Amino acid sequence: MTEGPLTRLTRLDEQLLRATRRRLGHTPAVPVAKGLSLFGEHAAGWLALGAVGYLRGSRRAEWAQASVGVFAGHAAGVVVKRVVRRQRPAFTDLPALARTAGKLSFPSAHSCSTAAAAVGFGPLIGRPVMGTALGAMLVSRVLLGVHYPSDVAAGAAIGGLSAVTVRTLARRARERGQQ
Repeated sequence: MTEGPLTRLTRLDEQLLRATRRRLGHTPAVPVAKGLSLFGEHAAGWLALGAVGYLRGSRRAEWAQASVGVFAGHAAGVVVKRVVRRQRPAFTDLPALARTAGKLSFPSAHSCSTAAAAVGFGPLIGRPVMGTALGAMLVSRVLLGVHYPSDVAAGAAIGGLSAVTVRTLARRARERGQQ
């Protein structure tokens, strides 16, 4: 009997998680990942960055829009997580390296908010900086053993789409206001 695509994805997820831990689990990447985890909890670090950018007084509308995108990305991730209800990785030989707020895994809300931040804040502070932050956050969630790779990939897609949607709606609202 052939295995289905979900079984193959589950196996690949586990293999990639284990390979990430093998490669990076005893390196300085672990404390960095723990710091990113704290920064990204409930999108708080990204929302704080948006608030600081807004309060600086320059390009306020863009900072506000990007922050709304972060909030929307995080919220979308939380909603999908409650619908899908996939459990976090749980391997007795590979314990998680960080505590989590809940037991649900798909999608990674950290990835949702960070992808939204990359889309929204990228034009404001530099796309390479935000692209690097996004990559680091995605790897960190897998390295810590709190998400499967498919969780972070889906989270990045959901967060990025959320930020693009907010940007598009804001642009349309501005265009309507100018008519």
